[in-house]
Amino acid sequence: MKRRTPLSLVAALMMVAGTPVWAQAPSPAPKAAQAITAKAAVTQAKGRALTPVTSVEGITEYRLPNGLKVLLFPDPTKPTVTVNVTYFVGSKHEGYGETGMAHLLEHLMFKGTPTTRNVPQALTERGARPNGTTWLDRTNYYETLPASDANLRWALAFEADRMVNSFIAKKDLDSEMTVVRNEFESGENDPRGILFERVMSAAYIWHSYGKATIGARSDLENVPIDRLQAFYKKYYRPDNAMLVVAGRFDEAKALSMIQDTFGKLKKPNIPLPATYTAEPTQDGEREVQLRRVGDTAMLTSVYHVPEGAHPDFAAIDVLTLAMGNSPSGRLYKSLVETKKAARVGASNLQLRDPGVIVFNAEMREDQPVAAAREALLKTVEEAARTPFTAEEVDRAKATLSKYIDLVINNSERVAINLSEWEATGDWRLLFLHRDRIEAVTPEDVTRVAATYLKPSNRTLGTFIPTPKPDRAELPPPVDVAKMMEGYKGREAVAQGEAFDPSPANIEARVQRGELPGGVKYALLPKQTRGNMVNVALTLRWGTEAALQGKSDAAQYAGRMLMRGTKKRTRQQLQDAFDKLKARVGVDGGSTGASASIECPRESLPEVLKLVAEVLREPAFDEKEFAMLKQERLASLESERSEPQTLGNIAFWRAVSGHYPKGHPYYVATLDERIAGVKDTTLEQARAFHQAFYGASHGELAVVGDFEPKDVVPLMGSLLGGWKSPAPYQRVPQVFSGGKPASVALETPDKANAYYLAGQALKLRRDDADWPALSLGNFVLGGGFLNSRLATRIRQQDGLSYGVASSLDASDVDEVGTFLTYAIYAPENAARLETAMREEVTRAVQKGYSAEELNKARAGMLEYRQSARAQDGSLARQLASYLFLGRTLAFDAAFEQKLAQLKPEDVRKAMARHLDWTKVTQVRAGDFATALKKASGAAKVPAAP
Repeated sequence: MKRRTPLSLVAALMMVAGTPVWAQAPSPAPKAAQAITAKAAVTQAKGRALTPVTSVEGITEYRLPNGLKVLLFPDPTKPTVTVNVTYFVGSKHEGYGETGMAHLLEHLMFKGTPTTRNVPQALTERGARPNGTTWLDRTNYYETLPASDANLRWALAFEADRMVNSFIAKKDLDSEMTVVRNEFESGENDPRGILFERVMSAAYIWHSYGKATIGARSDLENVPIDRLQAFYKKYYRPDNAMLVVAGRFDEAKALSMIQDTFGKLKKPNIPLPATYTAEPTQDGEREVQLRRVGDTAMLTSVYHVPEGAHPDFAAIDVLTLAMGNSPSGRLYKSLVETKKAARVGASNLQLRDPGVIVFNAEMREDQPVAAAREALLKTVEEAARTPFTAEEVDRAKATLSKYIDLVINNSERVAINLSEWEATGDWRLLFLHRDRIEAVTPEDVTRVAATYLKPSNRTLGTFIPTPKPDRAELPPPVDVAKMMEGYKGREAVAQGEAFDPSPANIEARVQRGELPGGVKYALLPKQTRGNMVNVALTLRWGTEAALQGKSDAAQYAGRMLMRGTKKRTRQQLQDAFDKLKARVGVDGGSTGASASIECPRESLPEVLKLVAEVLREPAFDEKEFAMLKQERLASLESERSEPQTLGNIAFWRAVSGHYPKGHPYYVATLDERIAGVKDTTLEQARAFHQAFYGASHGELAVVGDFEPKDVVPLMGSLLGGWKSPAPYQRVPQVFSGGKPASVALETPDKANAYYLAGQALKLRRDDADWPALSLGNFVLGGGFLNSRLATRIRQQDGLSYGVASSLDASDVDEVGTFLTYAIYAPENAARLETAMREEVTRAVQKGYSAEELNKARAGMLEYRQSARAQDGSLARQLASYLFLGRTLAFDAAFEQKLAQLKPEDVRKAMARHLDWTKVTQVRAGDFATALKKASGAAKVPAAP
């Protein structure tokens, strides 16, 4: 019994001693079904006629009512008859934890049925030559017996019996598993075979062709018998099988016997499961190395090629021989004759799904691997640069023709070989492929070489003989349940209080004031789990005129803050925060800086001192600045082709394009951002810090487990004397109701596109329409997968993984934005945009139902309540409200208005502000490729 198919004719020819045992090279292919001869046998059995389906070159196909395909190939010159049953299940069909199951099941199929308990004895008694083989797409069982009616009748009855009645017993699994495991172990001795397995697993990242038929040792040793039995029942059935009878027999009698045996089997009601995993186009070179004890180094390089039924495969077969034949093949001449390698070979896998073409080289100890590798890849990947000659092609075709004829002229070989062709798609491919090979031209061979032998399509494996391999062996699995027995953990942390996050309760407990020097503060002490405390600090500086043209310097001044101080290096600073168990973020920009802190109560004083040091005494280290620029450049340059980045920049440049270059709110292009990184100097960053940083204007909020009497004087001492050198005046945002724009950006080779559509709004958060607009937007594109946009575009139409809308407005200037956005496949652009337009327009024109609003209102209030329950979020809100001169009475009033809104209130507010005819639309994606695919779907030529 074999787990791999016998090598096809071309493979047998091309594979020099020692080519990968997996590799199965070319085979012949289909001819259009010929007219069934008038003589076509019609056999009457049990009142039902069996009529031929098709017939090609002496082989006639029938189909039983239960779905079994039957091929008869009478050959009176043979003193034997061969019965071959093929099941269209192989290692490709195995699931997780089931690797090797198809092959293991093949072994158990020889363990008997209730009527044939000793299969080896029954076969031997009849002088049979039997076997079973398992491959990627199929499993087959065959026996060749002396020709007689009795032997044929027994063989048919036996195969029909074991199709549905094999024991597949636990006791047989227990004994046979060790046999199969030994077969696995014998394969482990062969570096050549293992190298090929490693290469295939790297070449196929999703498709199961990347898993060896023998399976994983752990799966073989642990597979439960019930899963093996389920696999058997799922795939071993007449409508998933083909029966071939070839040799000396009477056709009418054979058909009658087949109906009396296989014809009695029922077709299961459960449909056959279909496979649908497709390996994506390989997008770059892959490489694996294998280090084991061995004697000679080896190279194996594989390239993806189409499925075996594709018209290109005839030329691929010829290419395989022209490259790998000895002594005329190109590999032989470039590696063996030049003494770069001792042996070379080529083969291919012609399969139901796209397979591979394989090239090999083996080097003796004195032949450097690097030189052989270079020669192998150059010969293979530059093959098309030297067009294949008529001499090369004719020689390969003659060899292929010879071996095809040797198969076709031997009915026993045909009977077994037809398993491969039917598994590839249709048994008639044997003949069609032969015809296609005869028609192959040198230009065809050169074309397929240019098409498939590309570096980006290559997976290369190298076997490096290693006398003493040094491997990272993993320890045995941990018994977690046993390990955790009796574990008690440490003393429980402080639980904190059940805090009410309502605006009224927060206002009742918050303490406000002003530090010496001008920073306003809001303090909310409360008991927290683990005695944690959160801090939000904002500092403000500059005027519109003073900040003109300083955006890049400001950005780098802010980014350098956490990269070391005058007292501590970057690493020392990080170590200090880690020791204090503090999560700290500090950053700065054109108009100000911010700091956030989360730490335990006992660490707060030291953490505050460290943050003040970061803000006031940054080191501006030259080496750190150089590394920061490199990191920033790498980040920006990696975004050059990203649809989301380019789409966002294009949208905001369109909506906010009225700010001139140099303004703090100017939206720079990606190229301008990269240029800004390159042009900004360390001195400019340092100078900005010296000219603007200080604590004359700012807000501080602290929420959590702390003592106000300790924090206020400490922060006063840390910030009180630190004055901003420059005056401060808030830089206002300005509304610009510019014309709507439509922008399309091509981002080649990106499978996902990005869409934005939105408009600028003349709106502030204290506008009377703000509550209604907020609720309306929440129904339209907020929440979790239940908004209007998500329901239509994701749930119903299946166009986008991520789709939403957003609404934003300034607290102090009449400047706001309504925005919808989605990610999607470029080929779905028209459907996506139509759906987005229809849903927004429907919401604006027709509004929402009372039920929609009530559910959305409840959810929105819960989200707001939840945000205030998060101490970090609450600290940031309190600090922001200090700047605005606002208390949480604003939130209470907003939520009260929200509760009173009616459907018509929401519809009118949306109609007053939102207008799809005024939106700016941005599309970024690989639309050219999508258009090409839509207009030029691949057309496979008809059979000649």
